[in-house]
Amino acid sequence: MKITTIGLDIAKAVFHLVAVNHTGRFIKKKQLKRKAVLAYTARLEACTIVMEACGGANYWAREFIAQGHEVKLIAPQYVKPYLKGNKNDYNDAEAIAEAAQRPNMRFVPIKGVEQQDVQNFHRQRERLKGERTALVNQIRGLLAEYGLVINKGVAAVRAALPGILEDAENGLTPLSRELFAELLEELRALDERFKRCEQRIQAVNRDNEVCQRLDEVLGIGAITASATYAAAGNGKDFVNGRHFSAWLGLVPGQHSSGGKPVLLGISKRGNAYLRTLFIHGARAVLRHSAQKEDRFSRWAQAVLARRGHNRACVAVANKMARIAWVVMAKGERYRTATAA
Repeated sequence: MKITTIGLDIAKAVFHLVAVNHTGRFIKKKQLKRKAVLAYTARLEACTIVMEACGGANYWAREFIAQGHEVKLIAPQYVKPYLKGNKNDYNDAEAIAEAAQRPNMRFVPIKGVEQQDVQNFHRQRERLKGERTALVNQIRGLLAEYGLVINKGVAAVRAALPGILEDAENGLTPLSRELFAELLEELRALDERFKRCEQRIQAVNRDNEVCQRLDEVLGIGAITASATYAAAGNGKDFVNGRHFSAWLGLVPGQHSSGGKPVLLGISKRGNAYLRTLFIHGARAVLRHSAQKEDRFSRWAQAVLARRGHNRACVAVANKMARIAWVVMAKGERYRTATAA
């Protein structure tokens, strides 16, 4: 019987697949070593291969598409309800195949190599930022043991530490000065690496049309533009702007029963990093909108007065996300709304 759908449970070395036909009937199951996977799928007639959206899934998706197969990725939380019996690799693969055949199943967009390159930059940037924050906190804590207190923040430590090292009357011992000098050099090295990472992101933006158009949107800078492209590509995997905003978790959660709608706070689903960037951008928009008279700024100020700062930030981020989808998916340029 012809295989129409394959549920593939991927791992580091050993993969497990379950094949079903067009009626959902089980046909075969097979265990494959990593090196044998592509050779096996190349011998199959074109079918639908489904995997969980996890580490390595985008690579395998691109390889299977190149062989002529249709590939779908499913978020793991949508596969779990279809798991029958105890958890093992074959049952996982069967659950993936079962979930993929549901007509209302939601699938995860497949990332291209260029998107993954940009995402790589952002993950390195976040790691460096975390390392720098940890280093600054350690420096402040160690200095406090000597009775020397520095204000919070990277800039404060960067500015104050050289003067502390030069002050011969502050009670630091020769050994402690040597150790703090090494920490200062480490901080400067992290600053330089962080700067290079941002320069690379800027260079990627200059060569990417989608990032250039996103960079023009109010409240979206180079960092948010490239992160949006890395996560959503050209945006055409989303039906509309509200779908994209909901994917970011910027719409109200719902807990309704008995025909009575109950809306909660924002759902916080999807990409937490990208959602954070959009809300940070919204804060900047609100901060500067008081001096502007265009329609968007007046609307933002009205929401701020009516709902408070935090809710206004989310509302503005929601609107920014919808605008970003239009810019990505429709290929349009951002146009500032004139005053009403």
